[in-house]
Amino acid sequence: MPRNFNLAGLKWRDPRVGMRALLGVLLAANLAAAVIAFKPFGGGADDLRRERQRLQQQLAQLQAQVNRAHNIAAKVQTARTEGDKFLDAYVTDRKVLTSSIYSDLMLMAKESGITLLPTTNSIEPIEGSDTLSMLTISAGCAGTYASLVKFVNLVDKSNRFLIIESLNAVPQQNGPNLSVALKIDTFIKERPGDVL
Repeated sequence: MPRNFNLAGLKWRDPRVGMRALLGVLLAANLAAAVIAFKPFGGGADDLRRERQRLQQQLAQLQAQVNRAHNIAAKVQTARTEGDKFLDAYVTDRKVLTSSIYSDLMLMAKESGITLLPTTNSIEPIEGSDTLSMLTISAGCAGTYASLVKFVNLVDKSNRFLIIESLNAVPQQNGPNLSVALKIDTFIKERPGDVL
């Protein structure tokens, strides 16, 4: 050993010795951190294969999620298209309300042989929709049981979306006729500026 390397002769209270010891500890800590960060003693071909397989599985899962999202978007578009077709076919515009629904009801009454009495109606907006409202028609009519059954059948098979909410039939004092109170619901499309 060289003569100047003498541990016993070190002055441990000297600040230079303390600084050198501190620098040595920091160097050792940096080397340990580099070993942990860069993994120079691992990361062989097997580790790389496992990492590649894990990434391929993750990619397959993400692609499946994307495909599911595309399928849902396609179903939503199909539902929107079918819903629009249904509304166009079975729901009446408000501006042609009186000329279409009331004339249809009068035609059904005439065809079935009942007498349609004056009607009243009320329109209520449907919660959650800006373009649809529900029209409730309260009507009275008189006729025989057979003509009433035919009228109900015609309403049921109408080209419009008509719902019989209630039907109350009371026999009249004289003859085979019935007095009927009828409530029919249907839906109407609202457009900006439409007034009834």
